[in-house]
Amino acid sequence: MTDTRLYGLNTCDTCRKAKAWLKQNGIAHEFIDYRNNPVDSATLKAWAAKVGGWTKLVNRSSTTWRFLDDAQKSPSGDAEWLALIAANPALVKRPVLQTADGAVSVGFTESSYKLRFA
Repeated sequence: MTDTRLYGLNTCDTCRKAKAWLKQNGIAHEFIDYRNNPVDSATLKAWAAKVGGWTKLVNRSSTTWRFLDDAQKSPSGDAEWLALIAANPALVKRPVLQTADGAVSVGFTESSYKLRFA
């Protein structure tokens, strides 16, 4: 196990790019597909807090989000957000990068990873 963890989906092109960038830059990491290995509620809540809230953690422009009914798109608290993500793991923006210092970020751009690992 390494101190850098990348969470996402094996089928996600952006996750593949992030994994390739980490490998190319010699950064040991563990990749966790959160569809196959669901992330526990405490971790999801911690991620949401670190990235600026549930609306920053959840990809509200995704196909999965668009197919939700209006009631599901208005969770009223942590429990409803957690239930929504448990039912639809693809709603979490990807990839989620967690490093040994406890920092968490979502998404991938080469420039943001260069800054993160400078």
